[in-house]
Amino acid sequence: MYDVLASGKESFKIETPYKLIESGRPGSEKPLIVYLHGFNQNLKGYEKIISGIFQIEAFHLLIQGPYPIYDQKGRKRVSEWGHAWYLYDGHQEQFIKSMEISSEFIQHIIDRHLELIKASRICIFGYSMGGYLAGYFAMTRWKHVNELIISGCRLKTEILNDDWTNIRHMNILALHGVNDEKVKPDPQKVEIEKLQKHGVSATFNTINDSHRLNELFIDEAKKWLISVGYEKLKI
Repeated sequence: MYDVLASGKESFKIETPYKLIESGRPGSEKPLIVYLHGFNQNLKGYEKIISGIFQIEAFHLLIQGPYPIYDQKGRKRVSEWGHAWYLYDGHQEQFIKSMEISSEFIQHIIDRHLELIKASRICIFGYSMGGYLAGYFAMTRWKHVNELIISGCRLKTEILNDDWTNIRHMNILALHGVNDEKVKPDPQKVEIEKLQKHGVSATFNTINDSHRLNELFIDEAKKWLISVGYEKLKI
């Protein structure tokens, strides 16, 4: 026989890397672009994928997801493990709670760096799992976001509770592979059309590819950023 004397929960801290890159005139005022990777990716690998956007004059803030994906085969060093942004078990309450915690984490990193740099505007760029979080972050922290680029996900506009006013200042681009079998493109298209109907500047572009982020998607994102006022590096 035994008695439970205490039961509860305690926070556990884990170090999570980030990297801030500046492209263009050193120290000048320029946009800040924040990048959120997909499931089981990490900062190092994601930097290689999105490096083409460094041709845009901006501060580029890459953040790694806080949840490590254990390498069961034991072939990778911990620094090489993939990472995730939130914990999701199919229940909306858990989904929102976990995304809110990660959004607070991202906001803390952004705020800390805004004290060190001159950011003229802020863009959040998210792919797949990072895209879901980028959308949540933009919908809930609309005062801090000017542009939103999401790829391979669905923007969950239900978070807005039909209050569209706060995001009408925002420019939104949704990219999707026409052959994406993991996240079908049609639901995302419906969400973007809903935004357009409610006066939000939103664009839906399809790429002849599947569920991944590569040069085709990056080139499309660069062209769109330039179209909304971002500047390409002067070589």
